Amino acid sequence: MQLAQKIVELEQALAIADTDGKRVGFIPTMGALHKGHLSLVKKAQDQGLFIVVSVFVNPRQFGEGDDLENYPRTLGVDARVLSDAGVDVLFAPSSNEVYPASGVKEISAGELGALFEGTVRPGHFDGMLTVVNRLFNLVQPDVAFFGSKDAQQLMLVTQMVRQQVANGDREPIKVVACETVRDEEGLALSSRNQRIPKDLIPAARTLHKALIAGSKKKTKADCIEAAMAQLDPIIRLDYLELVDPDTFAVTEGVAGARMVIAGWVGEVRLIDNLLVGGV
Repeated sequence: MQLAQKIVELEQALAIADTDGKRVGFIPTMGALHKGHLSLVKKAQDQGLFIVVSVFVNPRQFGEGDDLENYPRTLGVDARVLSDAGVDVLFAPSSNEVYPASGVKEISAGELGALFEGTVRPGHFDGMLTVVNRLFNLVQPDVAFFGSKDAQQLMLVTQMVRQQVANGDREPIKVVACETVRDEEGLALSSRNQRIPKDLIPAARTLHKALIAGSKKKTKADCIEAAMAQLDPIIRLDYLELVDPDTFAVTEGVAGARMVIAGWVGEVRLIDNLLVGGV
């Protein structure tokens, strides 16, 4: 595996892949890698792609009072994990490489970016889309892989790429949504999980239990009631709602809807989601 910390090093690696006629698969991450990230690598490998994984803790995704300083940074461990997994290139740029003094194109998430996570974390999705767009421009992938745990992020990235392709601003990128990877009791894997005190792990697992309970009901009121009944009282809930998967508009219908949840377990904020309507 090649470690590229400079854009020129990334470009050299991509030029070799192009000469070899290889299609590029890209997995953007903020590091502190876990089995969920490795499942994305496996998806890319199954397609025979030249795999680039980025590790960049994007400061623009963290708002005031957010946990930028506490976000885990484990580049050495991540590099060994990715090398063992057979990744071709680890792109681990500095902030100056990603955000040069000349500036980068700013991407707005618009009204959709102000819903749910955007309400709790203003500007988060603008920062996320800006860095994903920048990384897409640098890596020029054919396929990009994202986990489904952050369904709103996935929807916004997919929407951004679709619009850019329609406008002729970029070549098509296939955005692949990958199933959320969970622990043995359903807790969605996250880089933040390592900060959950061990005695609060059972409480954290009730987020998924809540979604499972809600997914079996036939009316919205019953979905919410069943989900709330499963949540540990220690959870400080930010939201629990049914949304249209394609627009994230709140919906009263259950069939085909997605239940989204976010809450605090101690000092750690977790999100999760699940399709509902008898699934």
